[in-house]
Amino acid sequence: MPVQRFSDLVRFARDCSPFYADLYADLPPQVDRLTDLPVVDQDAFWAANTLHDNRVLTAPLAEAVAFKTGGTTGTPRFSYYTREEWQEFVTTFGAGLVDAGLRPGHRVADLFYAGELYASFLFILDSLANAPVANVRLPIGGGAPIDSTLSTIEDFAAHVVAGTPTTLCRLAEHLTSLGRQLPGVELLFFGGEALFADQRRLLAAAFPNAEARSLGYASVDGGLLGRPVTGPDTRTHRAFTPQTVVEILDETTGEPIHEPGRPGRVVVTQLFRRLMPVIRYPAGDRAEWTGTGAEGGTFRILGRAEEGVRVGPVSLYWQDATDAVAKADFEGRVTGMQLVVRRWDGRDGLVLRLATAPGQDPAGLEGCAEEVVTGLNTARPLYPESIAAGYVHPLRVEWVRHRDLVVNSRSGKLVRVIDERPTA
Repeated sequence: MPVQRFSDLVRFARDCSPFYADLYADLPPQVDRLTDLPVVDQDAFWAANTLHDNRVLTAPLAEAVAFKTGGTTGTPRFSYYTREEWQEFVTTFGAGLVDAGLRPGHRVADLFYAGELYASFLFILDSLANAPVANVRLPIGGGAPIDSTLSTIEDFAAHVVAGTPTTLCRLAEHLTSLGRQLPGVELLFFGGEALFADQRRLLAAAFPNAEARSLGYASVDGGLLGRPVTGPDTRTHRAFTPQTVVEILDETTGEPIHEPGRPGRVVVTQLFRRLMPVIRYPAGDRAEWTGTGAEGGTFRILGRAEEGVRVGPVSLYWQDATDAVAKADFEGRVTGMQLVVRRWDGRDGLVLRLATAPGQDPAGLEGCAEEVVTGLNTARPLYPESIAAGYVHPLRVEWVRHRDLVVNSRSGKLVRVIDERPTA
């Protein structure tokens, strides 16, 4: 799939996608600068990107692969790629795997998850198959029994094990419980979650000769985001040019950030996707530029933005929590909310910080708290499943006053998601 000129993509989206036609209705016929376009509102995008009467797609759904995005929910979200777009996606990402350390002849165990319309397993397998260096692919999957997974890794003398940090740590924990190591593994390719210091220690105990590296930064909805950059900071990536344009925008003003070290939210434009255009789409993460210049430069991922949060292997969205509180708090006792992600005892945990009005005794709100937790677990069943598997801590409610909620020091606006996990 050839990379398109930005102005041609915008014209095509306006002509063929009712969503983008409405979004750009007040713009002049010719748009040549990215910053002349509004940033996509995620809620509006997904309200229009439905299974029936879809207003985002530029053509009827006749030839495509469909993937589920955003986790399990009662109203799942789907992303679509034509075969040409998917080929471009995996070929470009596969080239980035060489930056991550993939070498000719490497045997790679793919432990990402497959099935139920999720993309990660197939995405990594296809990216390896289209990488510019020869490799041996071992499609094990994340749901395989752990003993057979270990046997396959050992039988094939795998050099690389690829999976989420949660999966890799589960494997490492099993090995250490048996007093065993896999010294033949050279690389641990991780993706989908951040990797923390306590996890590194566990991985080092089981894989003493392996280096943990990001295999790249991508998402099913946003597409290509960043290729890995060699160095000690695995959070650092650079844009997949020319296929992708990455912007970092000020969280208060929405203006593009160009100087290094100033955090903002990641917004992405894909210049190779036409069926489901992605133009100035919020990726859901915060980042900062790490060197001089911006577009095409290197950036450091700082965690999730307010559109969503990743807790272990689970993606949750602000709207999920809002809906759970609204359903449980029919008397209107909750006056504010923040999502706080913390990490203790080697696992992520989500704390719902709920504010009450002055004079309201939190002791009388236990029932409301239980209903909120139940509602959020129901909306995101992968969360209680991950609790049962020991991957994350149970959801907790923390009652505060409204004045205790963290606000942006510049604008006074509520900070919806606070990530207190260490990232160094």
